Amino acid sequence: MLDIKFIRENPEKIKEACQKKNTICDVDGFLHLDKKKRELIVKTENLKSEQNKLGKNEIEQAKKIKNEIKQVEPELQELEKKLSKLLSQFPNIPFDDVHVGKDESENIVLRKVGKMQKFNFQPKDYMTLGDNLDVIDTERAGKVAGSRFGYIKNDLVILEFALVNLAMEVARKRGFVPLVPPVMLKEEMAKGTGYFEAGDEKEAYFLPEDKLYLAGTSEQPVVAMHSGEVLEEKDLPLRYISFSTCFRREAGSYGKDTKGILRVHQFDKVELVIFSKQEDSQKEHELLLSIEEELMKKLEIQYQVINICTGDLGRPAARKYDIESWLPSENKYRETHSASNCTDFQARRLNIRYKDKSGKMNFVHTLNGTAFAIGRILIIILENYQQKDGSVKVPKVLQKYTGFKIIKSK
Repeated sequence: MLDIKFIRENPEKIKEACQKKNTICDVDGFLHLDKKKRELIVKTENLKSEQNKLGKNEIEQAKKIKNEIKQVEPELQELEKKLSKLLSQFPNIPFDDVHVGKDESENIVLRKVGKMQKFNFQPKDYMTLGDNLDVIDTERAGKVAGSRFGYIKNDLVILEFALVNLAMEVARKRGFVPLVPPVMLKEEMAKGTGYFEAGDEKEAYFLPEDKLYLAGTSEQPVVAMHSGEVLEEKDLPLRYISFSTCFRREAGSYGKDTKGILRVHQFDKVELVIFSKQEDSQKEHELLLSIEEELMKKLEIQYQVINICTGDLGRPAARKYDIESWLPSENKYRETHSASNCTDFQARRLNIRYKDKSGKMNFVHTLNGTAFAIGRILIIILENYQQKDGSVKVPKVLQKYTGFKIIKSK
């Protein structure tokens, strides 16, 4: 969430941010309620001050003031609820130099990297390859769990954990601490990363009996890990790399990628999360992107880096980059990575702070990036490394982890 003082002093900037992000927020309504709340607080404090000045014999006057205070308190509580709801709907403010655009069609390609894979045969799509090689089974998964699930099998399982090992190895050299987080979160923790107000609550799986959400991404439990804490400045940045299974309903994506394992309800992910000092977050953001690019270069797969415009930025991010990887069967790039700087937006919601050298308390900046969304990278590898005989080569960088160089029919 945003700093209330900042909203009071910069209402036009908040309105501009809402407009840039295509978000409807009632800034004027918030300010009106905020003013009313402060007036009631002053009224309550004046009544209490008056009450404290009364002598022992002024019982009737004391009762009268006590009743007045009691009448104000419910109104104050109701105002607090309304203000909290409005405040939670405000998006993070994009950095001034983020390109203003209405939606993903106005994102900017920063660079293309790598050579396009050329085939001297008609390449197959990943589902055909997965079926022929007996490494993907969506038919039996559908029987067991319904649509948008899949079994990963045989050598593709080994390839998945090779990807995990590669990501862990690269990130640990940069000071990232490995984590396997819980994938169930309390309601206040799940909402702390700031996505639900944007409609993402429909994406989440909720267990009403336990009042727990299933994680939609590792970012949620990892960022929430330090909620309510005051971190040591000397320990910042804190960098984590986590592996977990994630769950999404894929609400609103009906008709999109319904077959296969590109857009599924359950998927494994390796996520990078950083807690940084405020002045370091833009540098840490570039670090996240550099790690993502390093991983893609090691896999020797063509990709492009996208600078996300304001209309496609999402609620928590102040700046975001995506990486899109080449998918031969569709003859286009598909998103495989993102890297976001959420500044202090999530830290305010989760109350994660640090004390600087002067003794001043500050909210940390939180950042997150995809090391590997496993299913999507497996798809990209299968299609880009396929051979004429229907086999699939294992990227050279992964062979030390797999123990084999090629995936072929058994």
